[in-house]
Amino acid sequence: MKKTPFYVFSISVGGPIYSLIYPHIANHAERIPKHGKVIVCCNHLSLKDPIMLALDAKRQIFYMAKSELFKNKFVGTILRWLGAFSVDRGSGDTSALDRCGEILQQDGAVGIFIEGTRSVNGKLGKPKSGAVMIAYQHQAPILPVCITTKTGKPAKAFEKIIISYGEVIEPHELGITEGTGSEFRKASRIVMDRIAEMRQRDEQTFLEMQRGK
Repeated sequence: MKKTPFYVFSISVGGPIYSLIYPHIANHAERIPKHGKVIVCCNHLSLKDPIMLALDAKRQIFYMAKSELFKNKFVGTILRWLGAFSVDRGSGDTSALDRCGEILQQDGAVGIFIEGTRSVNGKLGKPKSGAVMIAYQHQAPILPVCITTKTGKPAKAFEKIIISYGEVIEPHELGITEGTGSEFRKASRIVMDRIAEMRQRDEQTFLEMQRGK
């Protein structure tokens, strides 16, 4: 799937500057599939998260973004130019689901924050079932991703961040055979458990870095 022109411009011009202000360590960025449909499933700490993932990916990730962000016309326009699309959370937004399907059918990458919203305390929240449901419906693999900061809260300028990319989870590994709510909940927990494993490891890395000072 082709990158949007504004996305290409933003990454080319703003990417290097952003990397200086918000430096991060990328663990196993080579696991990001270069081609083919994929759902990038990540925890959510701040509005900066999609930008940081974009700096590691060689392809554009098209994100679901809460509809409230599109109420401001200027912000909404910028988000659309960057490839984001609106979703009404908790309403079974069929237009957003259709958009996900269109992107995946064109071998694109869809970005979904599995908790459904930003963490208010830095801890991992309860996973939502939307990502695994879409993965099942479109037989798309899921790439689990974890963003970790030293404090667990959104990083300030020049604070180091760790972004870890897990092994791709193929649709059959989710254990969904009938598409029931129970299966979706169990599958979402599989994805979140992978993210939690990376979070635990990266928190240990920060501790070791602190001790090494």
